[in-house]
Amino acid sequence: MPIARWNGAVIAQATDAQVQVVENNVYFPLATVTQACLRPSSHTSVCPWKGTASYYDLVVDGAVNANAAWVYPQPKDAAKEIAGHVAFWRGVSVER
Repeated sequence: MPIARWNGAVIAQATDAQVQVVENNVYFPLATVTQACLRPSSHTSVCPWKGTASYYDLVVDGAVNANAAWVYPQPKDAAKEIAGHVAFWRGVSVER
């Protein structure tokens, strides 16, 4: 069961069947992410085959991890399986 943790808190938890793994990143369905930990960011990035990613800051116990989560709200067809899924980096531990 994949679990994402940061700053001592579980940020996301899902079954193996619920997640998607793309380029060694585990994408959790948005519904399996602790919403109170997500704060929308204005940061974006573009992947040539996945599309435009939007980012979230993680906020746990007053600590902020800027742009540590990303989502492709409208991915290109090649990455349609990660629509509505969130991935993490910047010190977030993901156990599979």
